[in-house]
Amino acid sequence: QVQLVESGGGLVQPGGSLRLSCAASGSIFTISDMGWYRQAPGKQRELVAVITSGGSPNYVDSLKGRFTISRDNANNTVWLQMNSLKPDDTAVYYCHAVYKTDYYSRVQYAVWGQGTQVTVSS
Repeated sequence: QVQLVESGGGLVQPGGSLRLSCAASGSIFTISDMGWYRQAPGKQRELVAVITSGGSPNYVDSLKGRFTISRDNANNTVWLQMNSLKPDDTAVYYCHAVYKTDYYSRVQYAVWGQGTQVTVSS
């Protein structure tokens, strides 16, 4: 069983920064994409950013320039650096990963973290 554990959320003032971390553990052979999603109250969960195993990031256009995603394949960890935070960034942020459990299998699995709350308020 694979688990994702997020950390780094909290309360920050507008214009501030936070760095979210997500560590994967369990029966992992390899992780392909890792990403961050967020869900604000009353809204659907939306993609924030995703990064491939080769380190290529993709961002939602509206967040480019403020958010940066990065990862460490050796430690199955992904981060989300969030700068110039706005009240609209307030949401629960979820980590997501797509992984395989062995070399020979073509089957890929997906797993979500439990979420970490980010609140941007003065």
